[in-house]
Amino acid sequence: MTTPDVTVTVIVYNDAARLPRAVASLRAQTHANIEIIISDDHSTDDTPAVARRLEAQDERIRYLRLPENSGGCSAPRNRAVEIARAPYLMFLDSDDELPPRAVESLLAAHREREVDFTMGAVRRVRVDNGRRTTWMPHLVSERRTVEGIEADPRLLFEHLSTSKMYARSFLDRHQLRFPEGIHYEDQLFSAQAYCLAKAFTIIPDPVYVWYIDPFAAASAASISNQRHKVTNVRDRVHVQRLIDDFLVESGHAGLREDKDYKFLKHDFRMYAGDLPYRDEDWLRAFAEIMNPYLETLAPGAYARLPRPERVVLELLRTGRLEDAQLAARGIGNGVAPRQVTADASGVPYWGDSVPSTERARRELDLSDLELDTRPFPSAQFRHEITELTPGPGATLTLAIRTYDPGLRLPVGPQRAALLLSPGTRRMTVPFRLNPIRPGVFEGEVHLDLTTGSLPLQGFAGVRHPLIRLQQQGLSNSGLLLAPLSFHTLTTRIDYRSGAAPHEVTIEPEGRNPGRLQLSWRPVGVTARVVRPVVRRVARPRIRKAAKLLSSVLR
Repeated sequence: MTTPDVTVTVIVYNDAARLPRAVASLRAQTHANIEIIISDDHSTDDTPAVARRLEAQDERIRYLRLPENSGGCSAPRNRAVEIARAPYLMFLDSDDELPPRAVESLLAAHREREVDFTMGAVRRVRVDNGRRTTWMPHLVSERRTVEGIEADPRLLFEHLSTSKMYARSFLDRHQLRFPEGIHYEDQLFSAQAYCLAKAFTIIPDPVYVWYIDPFAAASAASISNQRHKVTNVRDRVHVQRLIDDFLVESGHAGLREDKDYKFLKHDFRMYAGDLPYRDEDWLRAFAEIMNPYLETLAPGAYARLPRPERVVLELLRTGRLEDAQLAARGIGNGVAPRQVTADASGVPYWGDSVPSTERARRELDLSDLELDTRPFPSAQFRHEITELTPGPGATLTLAIRTYDPGLRLPVGPQRAALLLSPGTRRMTVPFRLNPIRPGVFEGEVHLDLTTGSLPLQGFAGVRHPLIRLQQQGLSNSGLLLAPLSFHTLTTRIDYRSGAAPHEVTIEPEGRNPGRLQLSWRPVGVTARVVRPVVRRVARPRIRKAAKLLSSVLR
């Protein structure tokens, strides 16, 4: 048998349904001289039978079954490396795919110049909505060869082992294998590879398709999607400590601030977005694990973060857990704090008092947010629903409180509007905000969903209302935060305009800032007939016929 140019290992555990898709993406590679190893971490479903059928279909495929389950990705990868026959190695997870030219493109980069590994772009695909994005696009936007990780420490953010093709000689020379018995093994393995490599080439071509399923069942969720588990926090921090030790041992301690910044900006940031949804016991356990490690990080790493993230970190580190939850709802969304307090010199700080320590004053200083001076369209307010009351039919009354910590709004009642756009047609519901004390306003919005207008084919999707304020001809639109504890409401809407009926679900958003969320789903003839017809047609004449059909059926 001809020696393969590249060995691609597919690791799998209890994933019989998706394994054929992953393997099919390898069999379809434009560079055909490859070896495919299916490395099974002792699956208990139909995976062994599926793998053996695939092995029988293509002589390039070999099936390897571990004698017992290892509970992670490292052991099945390492066992495959032991038997791999090619001089170059790649890794694929069974729920993902390789684009057709992935092997060809990465191998060509190896043959163009001798490097320790090559890497390319990763396409992320949301399973729930099909949205496609590129993972860390700024790091892989151009073709280049990097002479050591110190030349571009930003690459520590791209810690995936699956986006790379490794020279077998490089891995063997440094005895580099995946650490077994821990989670987040990619982060340690990739940090070691970056530090040990003399040179590696980056290409902008897509080389990996990463399927993201944010709503997967807990039993099927990836490790990254199990952040609700305290053990997940412990595993992530443990790996960070291992990386820190390796940086010192390998002579790369100078990378510590860059690595710490990556941890705060990427790893911690994911947990921070979840904080509003965690209970008191989880928060305490999280702080007990996280805070000792946060104390070891380079001060310069904190200084590189946006102010809202620094605020959350400081509140967590000082044990103000409820305040940390409150502050976390504003991260990355331009949401103001409820209150700021100025010291004698006018410096504004987060919360209802001036901080007592030098570090807290440094971290909670909100001067750079320019709450009182930035242009009105980008000014920061905080709009919260304090009460949501269902009315008859499809009506709702929302009690809204608006916080204006920068005192940007003039004294007296304010004209405001709730904006909601099911489909592409916007509903505007005006209401009045009345002052109750300096920087705080309250008002009521009476929302009648039957007055909306929907497209011919109906609308299936999710929308989040905005609150619009106006001042001297300028507009400011901000998120509307929902109470996270209110119960989901579902109602049927028969529109006054004669539009097709829909079922609408009203609930707090289950992630990020926790906006008010409305989800539309067509029902009846529109769902069964009109939408399938409109989706299939593209020509204007047929669309007109579909419109006529819709009106007749109604």
